[in-house]
Amino acid sequence: MRPDQGVCRDQRRLSLVKITLVAACALVDGDGRVLVAQRPEGKALAGLWEFPGGKVEAGERPEETLIRELQEELGITVKEACLAPLTFASHAYESFHLLMPLWICRRWEGVVQRKEHQALQWLRPARLRDVPMPPADEPLIPALIDLIGP
Repeated sequence: MRPDQGVCRDQRRLSLVKITLVAACALVDGDGRVLVAQRPEGKALAGLWEFPGGKVEAGERPEETLIRELQEELGITVKEACLAPLTFASHAYESFHLLMPLWICRRWEGVVQRKEHQALQWLRPARLRDVPMPPADEPLIPALIDLIGP
């Protein structure tokens, strides 16, 4: 056996991990606060606070996902031109690997409403560390602090 054969076998095994693409959005209000939503009972990671968004469906661009999800979850209309990519998270959960780009949005139409989540709250970026979040969301906080301030 060549020395590099074991490495190739390990890499092939890693490539069999299911990758899930989820688009997330940091909605920022006029006071520089970011919206987080509490995951509902009955879903994985229930009770944790997350950035709104959802799974990218087959044939759908992430921006389209956000526009759809923000309408469904929060009752607001977001135009694609108002979404700006900010950063992303890459996190290995036990049964899949999550790739989650985060967009920032400061303009939308309508009033934010709780439709699918247990609760919503607007927090200054530094206060995001005070609420329990899924492991994939936590690394996104420093980029928001850098952009908006604490």
